[in-house]
Amino acid sequence: MNNYRTLDDFSPKGKRVLVRVDLNVPMQGKRITDKNRILKVLPTITRLSKAGAKVIILSHFGRPNSQYNDDLSLKHLMPTMQDALKGFNISFSNDCIGTLVHSDVDMMKEGDILLLENLRFHAGEELNDPCFSKKLSDLGDIFINDAFSVSHRAHSSISSLAHLLPSYAGILLQSELESLARALETPQRPLGAIVGGAKVSTKLKLLENLVKKVDLLIIGGGMANTFLFARGIGIGKSLAERDLAETVKNIEKAAGISGCKIVLQTDAVVADELKQDPKIETLPITSVPSDSMILDAGPASIAEFSEQLSKCKTIIWNGPLGAFEISPFHEATVSLAKFVGYSTKKRGLTSVAGGGDTVAALTQAGVEEEFSYLSTAGGAFLEWLEGKELPGIIALKVQNK
Repeated sequence: MNNYRTLDDFSPKGKRVLVRVDLNVPMQGKRITDKNRILKVLPTITRLSKAGAKVIILSHFGRPNSQYNDDLSLKHLMPTMQDALKGFNISFSNDCIGTLVHSDVDMMKEGDILLLENLRFHAGEELNDPCFSKKLSDLGDIFINDAFSVSHRAHSSISSLAHLLPSYAGILLQSELESLARALETPQRPLGAIVGGAKVSTKLKLLENLVKKVDLLIIGGGMANTFLFARGIGIGKSLAERDLAETVKNIEKAAGISGCKIVLQTDAVVADELKQDPKIETLPITSVPSDSMILDAGPASIAEFSEQLSKCKTIIWNGPLGAFEISPFHEATVSLAKFVGYSTKKRGLTSVAGGGDTVAALTQAGVEEEFSYLSTAGGAFLEWLEGKELPGIIALKVQNK
């Protein structure tokens, strides 16, 4: 963390501290179905409150298209926030800028916590409007970014605030950055990566970056079908981007130059269509019928993947290996997840995973607690893997110069 200042670097007592978090939790109606994002930011909030700060929480929620939408009001999170912060004085403000908010902030005592209304009710947030940014900055003395998951967005509350106030990384953001640095920037080698998902086109930059940095790259899901097709292997009517065959060949060529070994499945679980509990076959990858779809890797592939990964000391994972949402096409993802989780616990493997589908798959496998680090970020995690500089992180670096 030499490039960023953290909570250890200032005294919060008596200060108005703006804390940008990501409370964009999944909901059914007014009920939160997964509180994980709320729980993840509690260490920063409670530490600041106990130290005597006036803690002002900033967050977006959903896509309200720059207008008030009661369904997307952060007030609906207050019961859960109050329950999670028992013993702390937390209240809600009906806006995030303006005289009403200033009045609410002025009434705060040391240790109080104030949750502001959805930032995205104002167009200025996503437009990174200087005027909106200034209005936000007027509410605080200090800015804390504890939202790595949205740090790839050049929004007012992410990048501009860090230029307008003394700025620091929160506990969650610090943990994310340290874990990601250990995984890709200063890893113990051999370094392996598992990349899955439907389309190569959505992860071209990721693949191009990884083949320069990792020693082993396992490719699964629909992406693997495109690689198999490029190698001249029949894939039937499987999902694939056949027009990217030459692009894939160039990626394989770059991998060969940099010493990265790309491993694809050697057998496949196939069916005539993607549906719940279909009639399936497990076949060698060179024997897929023309009217069948590859929907998961088979047991021989799982064994080969596990053997290759057993040589690694660090593993990065993004994306499932098959159509894991539908039984029985979750088997390869679940089996490999359990292997990586076991290896992390038993032999000290460093394992870092991130992305929405990836987190869902590892949770389904019951190993989310066994990985060294499970990133709360989706798009930010992917852009970091692609080697991109994230606006929110750049802004914190600038502060430290």
